Order: sequence, then structure tokens, then C-alpha cells
Amino acid sequence: MKKIKFKAKRLIFIATTIALTSISVAIIITNFKSNIVFFYSPTQIDDHNLANEILDKTIRVGGMVKINSVVKNDALNSTFEITDYHHNLKIKYSGILPDLFREEQGVVAKGKFNFDERIFIADELLVKHDENYMPPEVAKDLKMRVGKE
Repeated sequence: MKKIKFKAKRLIFIATTIALTSISVAIIITNFKSNIVFFYSPTQIDDHNLANEILDKTIRVGGMVKINSVVKNDALNSTFEITDYHHNLKIKYSGILPDLFREEQGVVAKGKFNFDERIFIADELLVKHDENYMPPEVAKDLKMRVGKE
């Protein structure tokens, strides 16, 4: 009789451990899904099949800041265009531009795309840290596009 109680306790312990581990993994996976931010290039944003995929989602876009495209509306509001040398994407940013932000430099913007105005509303800008740096996603995308030509 004593052995049955010990086996039952062990079985309950194992079942409880498996259940708690499964619940923890499910919570972690759900949290990761809601926090994933995908990267797109201006050419991919221009693809009309992508509309449903990025509608109302926070995404990242990257490219090179196009020459003569930066317009500072006031101290905190700016618009500029980025390019992957095939397509351009207009970006509206509210905030102080980073010190390293300038034309012909790599930039990654995080925010949402406004389909009605065809403009990307950026909440955050990530800019290079020296003249040889380009965001990895941008470098990979540009390298793939140059290789296709």
C-alpha cells in the first residue's frame, strides 16, 4: 500500500511539472509573437500583396537616405525618403533626428505604414555609427538586389 502512494505522488509531481512547463512555453511563445517586428525594404513595401500582412502592424523599414529629400518642417517634425536604389519610401518622423542622421547614410525606421497617404510613420530611427556601417538588413537586401541585375 505504501508503494502505491509513492507512485501516485511521483505521477502527480511529473504531471504537474509537465503542465506548468507547457503553460510557461505557451505564454513565452505568445509574447514573442506579439513583439516580433519584421524588416522590409522600400521595394517590398511597394508590393501591393504585402498590404494585408503589414496593415496596422509595427514594422521596420530600411534603406539609404535619399539625397535632397530631408525636409525639416519644424524642430520636431521631419520627412525624408529612403531608397534601396529601386524604389523610394517617404518617411515621416516626429522627434529629434539623431546626430548621425544625414543623406546617403543607412537608416532603419520602426513604425507603421499609412496606406491612405502612402507614407511610413516612424516612431524610432536607428542610424549608423560610422561611415562604413550599414544596417545588416539593408546591406543584405541591397546585396541581393545588386546580384539579381
